[in-house]
Amino acid sequence: MSASWAAYRRARRHSRQAWAVLAAAAVSVLAAVLWFFTAGQFIAVGPAVSGPSEAPVFDATWMKPVTPPHPVPRGGAAAALEELAVKGRASGGDYDRAAFGQAWQDADHNGCDTRNDILRRDLRDVTYTRGSKCKVASGSMHEPYVGLSVRFVRGAESSKDVQIDHVVALGDAWQKGAQQLTLTERQNLANDPLNLIAADGQANQDKGASDAAAWLPKNRALRCHYVARQISVKAAYGLWVTQPEKEAMARVLAACPQQQTVVPR
Repeated sequence: MSASWAAYRRARRHSRQAWAVLAAAAVSVLAAVLWFFTAGQFIAVGPAVSGPSEAPVFDATWMKPVTPPHPVPRGGAAAALEELAVKGRASGGDYDRAAFGQAWQDADHNGCDTRNDILRRDLRDVTYTRGSKCKVASGSMHEPYVGLSVRFVRGAESSKDVQIDHVVALGDAWQKGAQQLTLTERQNLANDPLNLIAADGQANQDKGASDAAAWLPKNRALRCHYVARQISVKAAYGLWVTQPEKEAMARVLAACPQQQTVVPR
């Protein structure tokens, strides 16, 4: 065998080995991507940020309780998660916001509509519009979802910068048991302070009707409270979770095994 032929054979062997390594790497990357999505790990939240670890729930000095069909179970959030029914989504094609009653009504009959109740609860240094004891004109907050300091100023354009998020989105609730609730129960769900958090407007828009399998707050410090709050709402209103949603919630709670359900006080 000539030296040139031997060199050619070695080059061919090295080339085949290199292609084999590249092929194995490609298969590994593809498998990792498939696992990432099918295991429910894809959470569209962007880079991690820090912020509050909890969000306000109830202020008994001026808010009145909204009564859900069931009491929020006390104890560990992980245990409460295990008690939730696991089912697939019902059809959402017939979802209508009107099924949950008029938006931001005075559901607790304290004289102020729910949106202003939540702004008053969550903001600091609150001021009111002239002649009103309800309508919030301005305030500030350490926003819980993105962890930024936010200033709220009422106005045609500026009001949307701070929105009121339904922790369990109404569209999600509709597909997971809310269709079976009475109109009064759905109105309470839509206006229950337990299910409402003042949040960055863009974060609220990004979340949409997503559950925990598809969206979590950028602020990782809030995630345990956020998931526990979703579990608490779903338990109180007899809503179920899907299997991917349950798995996503369980992964969050694995980092905070002492996390309790969120009970309005």
